[in-house]
Amino acid sequence: MSRDFVLKTVAPLSALTGLVVYNFPPVTQEQKAVAVQVEQSVYYAGCREVRALGKDPLYRGQPGYREGMDGDGDGIACEPYRGY
Repeated sequence: MSRDFVLKTVAPLSALTGLVVYNFPPVTQEQKAVAVQVEQSVYYAGCREVRALGKDPLYRGQPGYREGMDGDGDGIACEPYRGY
């Protein structure tokens, strides 16, 4: 890559990316608390309910996910059946 190419193409893109990434306002403690409340407010009795509602699969960190529904501990609860 030539120096001119880098100065004309890559450098401006890098600067633009920096603006996009670093211009977000910081997340407040109140916003974090609301997110935790939402996650805790969703509860499914089991995978049958999750599937009936069309919410499957659930991934670790998503509202309603809990380890008790993740049989193999891979972070995915109520995943599709595998016919081995």
